[in-house]
Amino acid sequence: METELAALAVSGATTLVGLMAGDAWTSAKARITALLGRGRPGRGDSVADELEESQRELLAARDSGDESSVADIEAMWRLRIRQLLREEPEAADEVRALIAEASGATRPTTTVQNTISGGGFRSQVIQTGAINGDLNFG
Repeated sequence: METELAALAVSGATTLVGLMAGDAWTSAKARITALLGRGRPGRGDSVADELEESQRELLAARDSGDESSVADIEAMWRLRIRQLLREEPEAADEVRALIAEASGATRPTTTVQNTISGGGFRSQVIQTGAINGDLNFG
């Protein structure tokens, strides 16, 4: 579980930093502020201020080519998001939704259909993991 939370925090921080540097920041900021202020009544303003400051620092670092500072900002948000996920595991769904929306990903609308036809099979058939796209055997 800890590994999954850590991976989600990394993805969340990468998405957050990407949003800060992009055109979608204005529309995403309120949602991110609410997410990071979860469980902390009255902290919304301080979270919003912290996000604004991080955005200014990030843009200045990118403009100057200071990749070390960009990495530091992303690391700070990775830790913040990981802390949030530890304190409130139910926030994971919101973080996943934010990542999916920021990447333009949508849930697949197709269903999975496994069909085996032909002669008698005498061995086991096992499907594991996720298969994306069409997989056809003729």
